[in-house]
Amino acid sequence: MAKENISSNLDKIRHSFSHVLAQAVLEMFPEAKLGIGPAIDNGFYYDFELPRTLIPEDLKIIEKKMKKIISQNQKFVSGKQPADKAMDFLKEYNQKYKLELASDLIKSGEKEICFYENIQPENGSIKFVDMCAGPHVESTGKLPVKAFKLYSIAGAYWKGDEKNLMLQRIYGYAFSRKEDLDDYLNKIEEAKKRDHRKLGKDLDLFSVHEKAGPGLIYWHPKGARIRHIIETFWKEAHIKNGYEMVYTPHIGRSWLWETSGHLGFYRENMYAPMNIDEEEYFIKPMNCPFHIMIYNNSKRSYRELPMRWAELGTVYRYEHSGVLHGLLRVRGFTQDDAHIICTPEQIQDEIIEALRFSLFMWKSFGFEDIKAYIATKPDKSVGEKSRWDQATKSLIEAAEKEGLSFEMDEGGGAFYGPKIDLKIKDAIGREWQMSTIQFDFNLPERFDMKYIGQDGKEHRPYMVHRALLGSLERFFGLLVEHYSGSFPLWISPVQAVVIPVSDNFDAYGEKVYTELKNKGYRVEYVSADDSLNKRIRKAELSKIPYMLIVGEKEENDKTVSVRSYKTKDQKVYKMVDFYKLMNDEIKNKETGPA
Repeated sequence: MAKENISSNLDKIRHSFSHVLAQAVLEMFPEAKLGIGPAIDNGFYYDFELPRTLIPEDLKIIEKKMKKIISQNQKFVSGKQPADKAMDFLKEYNQKYKLELASDLIKSGEKEICFYENIQPENGSIKFVDMCAGPHVESTGKLPVKAFKLYSIAGAYWKGDEKNLMLQRIYGYAFSRKEDLDDYLNKIEEAKKRDHRKLGKDLDLFSVHEKAGPGLIYWHPKGARIRHIIETFWKEAHIKNGYEMVYTPHIGRSWLWETSGHLGFYRENMYAPMNIDEEEYFIKPMNCPFHIMIYNNSKRSYRELPMRWAELGTVYRYEHSGVLHGLLRVRGFTQDDAHIICTPEQIQDEIIEALRFSLFMWKSFGFEDIKAYIATKPDKSVGEKSRWDQATKSLIEAAEKEGLSFEMDEGGGAFYGPKIDLKIKDAIGREWQMSTIQFDFNLPERFDMKYIGQDGKEHRPYMVHRALLGSLERFFGLLVEHYSGSFPLWISPVQAVVIPVSDNFDAYGEKVYTELKNKGYRVEYVSADDSLNKRIRKAELSKIPYMLIVGEKEENDKTVSVRSYKTKDQKVYKMVDFYKLMNDEIKNKETGPA
C-alpha cells in the first residue's frame, strides 16, 4: 500500500508540474493554444500550438518562469461547471483544443466539466486555469523545485492523428527528490553511452539505410557472427528441450490471413498484397498460421501430443517512420517463435516447462533480474470459461513453481487467451518487455484444429504461442546495451587479438594467431604497420576481450602477454594455460560485469 501511495503522490507532483509548465508558456506566449499535459513515467509533458517554433534555449527561459511560479506558492483549486457554461468559458478563453476535448466529454455523457485554477494566495487572483480532472498537490510551493528539469522539444500530432495539426510538445523530468532526479539523469547519460545505435556503428555490427528502406536491418560480419552464435545456442537448446524445427514460407494467399483474422484486425500493420496468378498474396506478419497448416496437414492423435514446433521466422510489419528506433523498433525482424499444441491434461506441465526454459535462456545470456506479469480474461473474449480458468491457473502455478516474482494484470489479456510476459532488467536497471507465453483459443477454432482423443472422438487442442527472446533484432539491441558492447567471451565476435610489439616478431605473432584460429577461436591479427600504442588503443575501442601482446621475451619463452579488456589486468601465460582460461570461460558461459 505504501508503494501505491508514493506512486500516487509522484503522479500528483508530475501532473502539477505540467500545469506550471503550461502557465509559464502562456506567460511567454499569451496567444498559445493548450493541448494536453499528463504525467508520464519519468515526468510530464504538455502540447502547445505556438506562434513560432521553439528552440532549445527557450527551455531555460521557461524553466526560470516555472521556478518563479513555484516560489509564489499558488494554490491548486478545483471546481466543476455545468457543460454549457464550461463551453461558453472555453470559447471566451479562446482555447480551441480544450473546447474540442470538452465537446467530446459532453458527447460521452458528461454533465459537468472539471477545471483547476492556480490562485495567488496574497490577493486571490487567478493566475492560470486549465480544464483538468486532477489530482494535484495542494499548491505550487509543495513542488520540489530542484527535482525537475525540462529536457526536450518534439512534434506531436493533435490526438495522435497525422491528419491533424502538429503541436509542439515540451517534455520534463520530475521526481519527488533532487537525489532521484540526479540518479535518473546519471542513468540517462549512461544509457547514451550504451546506445546500441552508436555502438553498432562504432563496433561495426549493423546498419540501417534510409534510402534502401527504413526499419530494415543490415547485419555486418561481426554482428552476423554474434547472431549466428545466438541462433546456434537457441537451436541446440530447443532440440535438447524437446522442440522440433520447422521452416515456413514468407508469403501466403489472402485466404490464410482471412482465416486467421489478420486481414480483419491487423491489416494496417501488413504490407500491400502482391498479385500472383490473379490471387492476392501477403508477406507474413506472423508465423502461427503456417504452423497450423503443418498441424492440419495430417490427422492427429493424442499420442502425438504435445507438439513443440520452433522457428526463427522472419516477418514484416508496417511501423510508422516516427516510431522506428534502431534495432528496437523495425519493419522486418526474425521472431524467436514457437508453438506448443497439446491436450488439456498436458497444459500444466507444458507451461511450467516453457517458463523454466525462458528463464534458462535469459540467465544464460547474463540476465538475472526478471519479473512476470500475468494478464487475465478481458470483458470481450473468445473460448470457454473453463479453458480460461485452467490456462490462467497454469500460468500462476508455473510462476510460483519457478519462484518468480509476478503481478496480476486483471482483464489485461488478449481477447483470445491469457498470457504471461517476462520483463527483464538490464545492467542500468531499465526494464524491457521481452518473453511472452500466450494462450490462443481463437486460431484453433478458426482453423478447426482437432485431435483424436483416447475416447476415439475429436477434440480441440490447446495452442500456446511462445517467444523467449522476442525477436533477434530487439534482443541483440538489448544485448549490446546491457553489455555496453563488451560482450562475454562466448558471444564476442572477436575473442582475442594478437599484437606483435614490432615487425621483428611478426612470425611468432602469426604462429600464435594460426594456432588459435585452428583451435576454433575467433581471433584477429594486427600487424606492426602502426605504433604499438595505436594498435592497443584500437583493440581497446573494439572491446575485444583479450589482447595477446608478443615480443622478444614471449617468443623466447613460448608465452603470450595477455591483457583483459574487462579487468585491465595483464598476465603472462603459456599457450596451454591460456587455452584453459578461454575454454573454462566459454564452457561456463561466464558473463562478467555488464
